[in-house]
Amino acid sequence: MTHETTPVRVWWICALLLCASTINYMDRQTLSNSSEKIKAEFHLDDVVEGGIKRGNEYYGRLEWAFGWAFAAGATIFGFIVDRSNIRWLYPVVLIAWSAMGFLTGFVETYAALFTCRLFLGLFEAGHWPCALKTTQRLLPPGKRTLGNSVLQSGTAIGAIITPLILKAYLSTDTGSWRPAFKIIGLIGFGWAALWWFTIRGDELKPEPPEQNPHMPGANFFKTVFSRRFLTLLLVVNLINISYHFFRVWLMGFLQKSRGYTEAEGLDFVFWFYIANDVGCITAGATTAWLSRKGWSPALGRGVTFAGCALLVAMAGFLPFLERGWPLFIVMMIVSMGLLGLFPCYYAFSQDLSRTHQGKVTGLLGTAAWLVVSPLHELFGKWNDSTGRYDIGLAVVGMFPLVAVACLAIGWRSEPERTT
Repeated sequence: MTHETTPVRVWWICALLLCASTINYMDRQTLSNSSEKIKAEFHLDDVVEGGIKRGNEYYGRLEWAFGWAFAAGATIFGFIVDRSNIRWLYPVVLIAWSAMGFLTGFVETYAALFTCRLFLGLFEAGHWPCALKTTQRLLPPGKRTLGNSVLQSGTAIGAIITPLILKAYLSTDTGSWRPAFKIIGLIGFGWAALWWFTIRGDELKPEPPEQNPHMPGANFFKTVFSRRFLTLLLVVNLINISYHFFRVWLMGFLQKSRGYTEAEGLDFVFWFYIANDVGCITAGATTAWLSRKGWSPALGRGVTFAGCALLVAMAGFLPFLERGWPLFIVMMIVSMGLLGLFPCYYAFSQDLSRTHQGKVTGLLGTAAWLVVSPLHELFGKWNDSTGRYDIGLAVVGMFPLVAVACLAIGWRSEPERTT
């Protein structure tokens, strides 16, 4: 960013990033919140193989298609971001994924739905390299976690808004999920226009290579084979599995395992993502406060990350909780921790390299989605045979604690980046 960029303008651009994340997750979350209706309309629960209904397995394949396409797109757009003016690339990517979401509202076959999710995942992957490159350029290390929490909180806001839109069209008609896809798809076109009018012509153009070849992050291959990058490979997989298992299977858990109606489930999801947003913003504010108290950026993030991991570990109580207030309270605590992990992780990744931030973000995202995507199909298959969502969610709730151990071991002292 140029030196003329004022604090007000910085946070206005961060607010635009929040809106982009909101649209991103509205497009993504509409499917999981409509999963039972979609399975009914496309008769997925009527698929029987080996004497077992395979509805969850086939639904899991939709998540698999999205995730693997996202994995491919993360690397593709990661390389493009480091060579492109984000002023132009970002809105093109957002319009492309919005168009895929809009078209989803018209599909008539499972194959068409599968294809739309595939391309939605491909184009949505461009959001994170563009957004994180922007916050890296906007903010110094001590404030990046807060900036990332504003950016990331949009995912929770999107997940909060989506159930409200779905409830507005809620009916016994199995096709009542379609209007939400169309409405949300159209919103993205308005964001693109606002971004174009906000960002100056050369404000987010590619940066020249770092002048000092010995500076951490100057050499791409040394960066991706460094101890810190490999540490983040483990961390992003662990927190990604934990977060996305709750995102994808929460409605199924509530309706099939705990007896909530669709309307009750949507209300529960609404409050789940309110807690998500609270946890995300709190994590960013905590690291900024610790930075003002004199803590190093890395230590502040690490302590905040560990606190969030402890909250997520409360998921271990889920197998013992039936429908009621104790379940609700535990899930809200878990939710706060789940999204609070990500702004900290993103800030760690932004310390690896300034010139290669897009590639770093893309490669880490690719690795995470290649791992988590096939697990949805396997988890769906396991649920079809056992009906036990709670055990799986309890297990993945422990993964962030393992990520804390990885950071403690792998993120040892190196020269702090000041750019």
